[in-house]
Amino acid sequence: MMSSVVSESQEKAANGLTSSPTALSHVSQAHEHSDGDGEHSGGEGYSDVGDSGSDEDGDGTEDEEEDEDVEEDSDEEDDEEPALKYEKFGGVLHDLLKKDSASAVSYANKRLTLGTHAGIVHVLDLTGQRIKSVKPHSASIIDICTDETSDFIATASMDGQVVIHSISTSEAYSFDMKRPMRTIALEPNFAKRTSRAFICGGMAGNLVMHEKGWLGHKETLLHSGEGPIWQVRWRGRLIAWANDSGVKIYDTTSQMRITTIERPADSPRADLFKCTLHWQDDSTLLIAWADEIKVARIRARQRGSGNNAPNLPPLIVEITAVFQLDCMLAGIVPHTMSSPVLTLPTNGAHTSPAPPVSGTSPAQPALTSFLVLAYTPPDPSLLRGNEMASTHAEQARKAAERPELRIISRAGEELAADALTFAGYERFGCNDYVLVDIHSAEGDPYYIVLSPQDIVVVKPRDWRDHVAWLVERKRYEEALDEIERRQSMGEQMDEGVDAVKIGQSYIEHLVGEGKFLEAAKLCPKVCGHDTARWEDWIFVFTQQHRLQAIIPYVPTESPTLGHLVYEMILAYFLSHDRTALLKTIRDWPKSIYDVSAVIVAVQAELDRAPSSSSAAPATADTVILMECLSELFVANRQYGKALPFFIRLRRPNVFDLIRDHNLFTSVQDQALLLVEFDHELVEKRRKEGDESVNFERGAAITLLVDHVHSIPISKVVQQLRGRRYYLYAYLDALSAKDPHLTSDFADTQVELYAEYAPQRLIDFLRASNYYNLERAYRECENRDLVPEMVFLLGRMGDNKRALNLIIERLGDVHRAIEFAKEQHDDDLWEDLLKYSESRPAFIRGLLENVGAEIDPIRLIRRIKNGLEIPGLKSALIKILHDFNLQMSLLEGCQVILNGDAADLARQLHNDQTAGFFLNRKTTCPVCTLPLIQTPQMLLLPHLCRHVVHASCASRDTQAQAVASQEVEDSILDLDSTGHVNLNARVARTALIRAKIKSGCPACHKREEGLRG
Repeated sequence: MMSSVVSESQEKAANGLTSSPTALSHVSQAHEHSDGDGEHSGGEGYSDVGDSGSDEDGDGTEDEEEDEDVEEDSDEEDDEEPALKYEKFGGVLHDLLKKDSASAVSYANKRLTLGTHAGIVHVLDLTGQRIKSVKPHSASIIDICTDETSDFIATASMDGQVVIHSISTSEAYSFDMKRPMRTIALEPNFAKRTSRAFICGGMAGNLVMHEKGWLGHKETLLHSGEGPIWQVRWRGRLIAWANDSGVKIYDTTSQMRITTIERPADSPRADLFKCTLHWQDDSTLLIAWADEIKVARIRARQRGSGNNAPNLPPLIVEITAVFQLDCMLAGIVPHTMSSPVLTLPTNGAHTSPAPPVSGTSPAQPALTSFLVLAYTPPDPSLLRGNEMASTHAEQARKAAERPELRIISRAGEELAADALTFAGYERFGCNDYVLVDIHSAEGDPYYIVLSPQDIVVVKPRDWRDHVAWLVERKRYEEALDEIERRQSMGEQMDEGVDAVKIGQSYIEHLVGEGKFLEAAKLCPKVCGHDTARWEDWIFVFTQQHRLQAIIPYVPTESPTLGHLVYEMILAYFLSHDRTALLKTIRDWPKSIYDVSAVIVAVQAELDRAPSSSSAAPATADTVILMECLSELFVANRQYGKALPFFIRLRRPNVFDLIRDHNLFTSVQDQALLLVEFDHELVEKRRKEGDESVNFERGAAITLLVDHVHSIPISKVVQQLRGRRYYLYAYLDALSAKDPHLTSDFADTQVELYAEYAPQRLIDFLRASNYYNLERAYRECENRDLVPEMVFLLGRMGDNKRALNLIIERLGDVHRAIEFAKEQHDDDLWEDLLKYSESRPAFIRGLLENVGAEIDPIRLIRRIKNGLEIPGLKSALIKILHDFNLQMSLLEGCQVILNGDAADLARQLHNDQTAGFFLNRKTTCPVCTLPLIQTPQMLLLPHLCRHVVHASCASRDTQAQAVASQEVEDSILDLDSTGHVNLNARVARTALIRAKIKSGCPACHKREEGLRG
């Protein structure tokens, strides 16, 4: 059990030792013992996880209750992950220690230097291969020190000799100190310093510094008179050593001893329980002696009042922590908390790094824990100082317990404890073990533990070891989470960590426990893109009848599995969950399974359904199966087979399907279903508030009308006869597109218009010539459609009857007048006038609407004397006004006409009499030869502005001769003065006109071409 802390709080100003109350740690940590059968980590047979108790009780009297507690604690500790891992140091070490035993060890620059009780020094590399062996002593080597280059090796032996020799050169120094030597330390950078200084001490109690000079080594006594020097360590400017009175620290720069850390008065024997001094950094010293740990920090003394005395050292020492353990300490080193197992204590103090000592390199950050080598003495009398045995049992040598490696936090809490098993550990004492830390440039620091017969390599467990430990205990989920976290941090996965293999084991574990949902959820992470692994696990789930658990995680791309897997899943849905089947068919790519095979399976299920016919009402399962088939047929490009299901399922995109894939011939027999479905959609939208939709020009009607060549009109009409409103909408849309398309159904259209759109019947009657007039008249008569009856009677030529209907049934004088105007029948006008003689309203209407069809005088003369006609005066005034307006219009038109005629006549005269220009390139429009030739032929200009050769004006030979003669006679037109004789020219022109009477030959030629 770890006892309470022993702290030194008094300040010793004389020697510079102080104790900081705030930095002292107080520990009261319970330490539970185990039976030593903990689990091994790393090398087999070298460590047991958990703090081990003694294998043999010295008193032989343990209570049964304590034994039960130990067993329970052991079971709990089996589940505690070790913080360290162990392996045997290999190479030639076993051969070297067959007839010898190790006594000291040191490390520097990737080399281990091993000293033995036979006085031999072996230099080994970290793989255990021997580099060199020498025998500088004749007795046990107690301490070894190597410089930073590992070239110089210094040894202190029981034979009183101190030897320093070089591995690579012949340089060597040997000193006979006459008394057994216990310790030695080389100055920093020994190989580079010409002083070749070192410090040694032993049983004589003298601490001597040796420095090389011109005349050999110079000795300087640093301390003496307080018992043997048990250990000395030199770092930077500071030297620390231990003797019977305590630990002292010396400053080589000021050449002053700066402190003495006294040893408790009741401490065990120093020769049985050694002191370990370890410089953590240039300003922090770790002291482990017997059962106590002290942490000393060295800092510069503050200059101020009372501190300027010349005899005070420049540095002071502060004890920042003191821990007392329940065991003896065979070694101590700093330990970095890099293991994933260890966590910092939440309630402990954490020491901060001390400021660097002046003249030294900056201090490294304080580490977070200590690694100590614990030893439990088998004989309590050694601790009490009672060395005289009173009984024979006490005189017998007791077997020692296994040493332990413990990790102690800076707050004094024990974080981990492992018992080490060395060959012959029962015979070894505390001083037989050595703990050394190894700083390797290739990786994290690790440690070695030396026993007389073996070396154990101790390494902090990393995350890979943590994963392996979790897998060993079947905590696969935690192992995979750790791997994933490490991958996210950029860690490289090596061969020792196989996430896939761990995942496989985890899935097997979950399946074995029946946790199929959790196993399925893990499959994507484990199987990844491995098709074979995916298929294997899917078949495992199928064999366990848990296929539904893994289906949501089955990949459909990257990777794509075999067709059989997907078809098996679809078959499962077909049997157990048809809603999921439909969703899966819609979501999955169609290329990953055989669509045709699935169609056959679904079709077989639909055929077995009780309501698979189109006439019977469909159940929910039947609807889902039809939905599946429609999706599958479309995916398989069998659009024609999908169409009936689209129609039965009332799919809104059925019309797009028909158009996109040219399925018009497939819907020849589905016209009624299409129109009904479209009508339902329109009504649904109207109920939702959309009044803009129009069924009569809806998608179905438009589809049927736009593709009459693929969907025959006769077939559609035959299907729609039972639904007259649908037939009306169809024929009406056809008529709007082309009235001739409905010529065979004109009589039916008359009936349909009269029933569903009477207001549009008159337009149809006027536009169509294909219906039967008498049949149409009977239909209108049955429905009392008078305007339509009037129109039909007019078409049949029964104008008088039609006029009588207008007058008798409608009483509309304007309609009667319009009807009379349309017929252009004077007898009809006479009948209208006769009918109007006794009806003042009709007389007034005729007077107001009279025009060119009837002479107003004719109507006025028929008015009987004394007949009172309301509005007669205004009607007569209107007639006169209209007549005057008409006369004004006629006169105005006449004036405009006369002006236009005069303008056109003047323009014609100007055009005909104006000259025009001819050049040598101007050709005759008849013969296409140039008009200007040599000798010049007679040219004939016409009022149409065509100029032709006289010879081309007529094909008459006599006329051509006259033209030739006139050319010759034209010279005679000149008088004696050379001027043109006008009388002669006029006479000749009259002669030519008499001979050529056909007019312009070019105009004649053009007219003949137009007539042809």
